[in-house]
Amino acid sequence: MTVRLDGGQVVADAYPTAATNLRCRESGTEYELEARYVCDVSFGPLEVAYDTDEIAARVSRERIAEGPQNIWRYRDFLPCAPEDPTVGLPTGLTPLVYAPRLAYELGLGEVWVKNDTANPTHSFKDRVVSVAIQKAKELGFETVACASTGNLANSVAAHAAARGLESYVFVPADLEPQKIIATGVYGTNLMAVDGNYDDVNRLCMQIADERDWAFVNVNLRPYYSEGSKTLAYEVAEQLGWELPDRCVVPIASGSLYTKLHRGFRDLIETGLVETEVPTLDGAQAEGCGPVAEAFAHGRDFVAPVRPQTIAKSLAIGNPADGAYALDTASATGGSITAVTDEEIVRGIELLARTTGIFTETAGGVTTAVLTKLAERGEIDASERVVIYITGDGLKTLDAVADQVRPNAIDPTLESFESFAATAV
Repeated sequence: MTVRLDGGQVVADAYPTAATNLRCRESGTEYELEARYVCDVSFGPLEVAYDTDEIAARVSRERIAEGPQNIWRYRDFLPCAPEDPTVGLPTGLTPLVYAPRLAYELGLGEVWVKNDTANPTHSFKDRVVSVAIQKAKELGFETVACASTGNLANSVAAHAAARGLESYVFVPADLEPQKIIATGVYGTNLMAVDGNYDDVNRLCMQIADERDWAFVNVNLRPYYSEGSKTLAYEVAEQLGWELPDRCVVPIASGSLYTKLHRGFRDLIETGLVETEVPTLDGAQAEGCGPVAEAFAHGRDFVAPVRPQTIAKSLAIGNPADGAYALDTASATGGSITAVTDEEIVRGIELLARTTGIFTETAGGVTTAVLTKLAERGEIDASERVVIYITGDGLKTLDAVADQVRPNAIDPTLESFESFAATAV
């Protein structure tokens, strides 16, 4: 057993991964595996590079199946991992739910829902934070932090608490109350900033330059973003090592969308699957849809916008990976579509009514885009489609509160029978 306590922190020895260095996506300049996120030469973003031959030599379906019941079963594809995979909160292996009633209602053949609300803090952010926290430990940081629209705040606060790290979480002051409460309860230093997410993120980048903290989505972003790839690996494994034909994915910064693409390519390049990369369709809200707008106008750049939507977890007006999301849509034959707030609410209700899964507004965006694609005839009846639901509806209750009204009756059989007669 490699787990121990060191000054109240949960420590685990590191597992040797195939990560070799950081590499700039623009210039190709290479850097050590350190806390760094931007290239000194081109100012382009950095990403983790791997020895792919080493991964291919290690990984197999059998090795994965024998691994832990969490994301660390895919640790050969990740930039870091604990030697003991039970360290921290158990993240991943969330349900892939067959949704025949949703498919029938939309006139589609086969639809599955990747329900990441089943993670420890009820969103996919537990995946990226698990990886970032592990790397922070390996690099010797004692304080972790983030800029967040809510789900990341929940996750950083919880995972830091589990590993005994101090944390600072910066969020817009007008965040949904449910997310504020679900963050502060873990004992984090919760900072409510008077501004939108882009204002919060800008502040955090300034603080990251001044303090020796691990900002999971700033100076640890290259490692953090790699956690999203596990959503590709899991879906393939859960489908019997086959890939879906199409995926519908929410876009905020664009990192999840692009890393899913990378994850599917990993599976193909290492021989774990033999099919082609799925068509990847991105989903945004019209009130904050800069990537969808760029796609609609055929641009190769994303113009920043000021967010104004109920989908606050997607409300990033200047998405860091927006241009790369456009590349992903092009490379996979996909699209990026925006939907209105009214369509988002209907998407939440449709998913709940046909699958029993209650999603937050981001999932309403995804379901609404699936609906729009089906209505436009862009999905063939023979396709196997997976939609990614990234957060729990209990986090955004206000979005649908006005849509739910109980039927008031007296405590008598006659009162109920009177209602029942009119309800038929």
